[in-house]
Amino acid sequence: MERIDRNLLYKQAELPGVILDDHMIDDFELAANMLVEWNHKINLTSITDLQDIVIKHFADSLTIASLLPKTGFSLIDVGTGAGFPGVPLAIVRKDIKLTLLDSLNKRVVFLKTLCNKLGIQADIVHGRAELAGRNSIMREKFDVATARAVASLPILCEYCLPFVKLGGHFIAMKGPSGEMEVELAQNAALELGAEYSFTERRNIGVQSDISRTLLVYDKIKHTPPQYPRMFSKIKKQPL
Repeated sequence: MERIDRNLLYKQAELPGVILDDHMIDDFELAANMLVEWNHKINLTSITDLQDIVIKHFADSLTIASLLPKTGFSLIDVGTGAGFPGVPLAIVRKDIKLTLLDSLNKRVVFLKTLCNKLGIQADIVHGRAELAGRNSIMREKFDVATARAVASLPILCEYCLPFVKLGGHFIAMKGPSGEMEVELAQNAALELGAEYSFTERRNIGVQSDISRTLLVYDKIKHTPPQYPRMFSKIKKQPL
């Protein structure tokens, strides 16, 4: 197993206020190596350099750590891909009740193997967000929903807010100009039962100009039963 730069990871995690112990760093190292190994068989990520994984996957995922509830909570990572941000958050927060949702079965197979190796108890669901959001088992059942997926904010709102319970939160992980989308998504958020709360900006990397904009929404009403709509409708006519 190849070694990651453990000191780099420790310093990266400190930026959002996360203090790692040796066992956590061991878990991150195992996750990085499994990601690279499996990526030879299936396309999980274009980021395969171990140092880049530390910064662009692990540190990026941890940017939302300080925004999470202080005690035990449930979180759904919508369109998780190779497990980001959900898996890094579960490594540092043992009190998380984690659900990973992805539409590609090959990723689900990887995530099940990864979580088993890391000893992470997670519900790993193979499915599309717009269908899972209508499932009574998952609808409005989570304290937090988050997504690092590349989609416009109105679309992300419709994918994610149906999962959030009243009083819960949706955290959208956007790029440096993400706050510009807040006004664009105002109607979508209100229609889906949420209101924009605040924005946090986080640098990724101790000596890096990479940044993440975190947009936080509070769930204040039940999502109307007609949402989420089917994918074609969401894409063609965003709220």
